[in-house]
Amino acid sequence: MTAANVNDGTMLLPLIDAIPKVKGKVGAPRRRPGSVTADKAYHSSFREVMLHVKGIQPLLPRRGTNDDTSLGRPRWVVERTIAWLHQFRRLRVRYERRADIHQAFLSLGCILICFRTLDPLLC
Repeated sequence: MTAANVNDGTMLLPLIDAIPKVKGKVGAPRRRPGSVTADKAYHSSFREVMLHVKGIQPLLPRRGTNDDTSLGRPRWVVERTIAWLHQFRRLRVRYERRADIHQAFLSLGCILICFRTLDPLLC
């Protein structure tokens, strides 16, 4: 979480580094995705090079071009999930000053969304 006046692109690399290990398969667990898809605001030569160094294929359209037409479907999933999270007023308007409390409410919201999606008969 960052302040409202911080560019989102600055947090792309720390977000990639914060991805936890994936458990379940035998051997070395995966820590990084194979590719990253984002919009034009995240593109910079430095971020593109750093993602290549980490072994991640960047799918970041350049600014000033009309290349973001292929981002529709993955972006729709993210926008829909954010809309589902905004049904909880405490997440739509952040009242908490402490990040750990906000993270706890965010986790509860995700749990409720998964529960409602997996078993609609109980809700």
